[in-house]
Amino acid sequence: MSRKRREPGVFFPWERRRGLFGGFGRTRTRLVIGGAVALAFVGSIHHREEHAAMVRATRASLTTAGRAVASYRADHAGSCPHEMGELVAGGYARNEPIDAWGRSLRLVCPGRHDPQSFDLSSDGPDGLPGGLDRVE
Repeated sequence: MSRKRREPGVFFPWERRRGLFGGFGRTRTRLVIGGAVALAFVGSIHHREEHAAMVRATRASLTTAGRAVASYRADHAGSCPHEMGELVAGGYARNEPIDAWGRSLRLVCPGRHDPQSFDLSSDGPDGLPGGLDRVE
């Protein structure tokens, strides 16, 4: 039984059979894949930095609201406001304090950690009260 010997053929680039992605050469494929990986990497860094910036903005709102609540308590014999709108009505804040995600801050008085104080927190990006991503 003899096998036919295949002779090497010479093909022009337009004659070669190609698969589904045959139009892409090896160089183009590497460039496309490399570009997609770089774009995904830059996108993930952007998302992480955007989240960190929103947490920093929320912490700044918490600091400002904490000062307003402390001023309110100093003027009202240590009692806390029942809602954050009382800070605006009393002139302790310009606007109702909100976090970077547009939700109102949570005020707990007396505080969980110190009964003589208060706790301010944000529900975080997911908006779930007491969630794992809350900002305090």
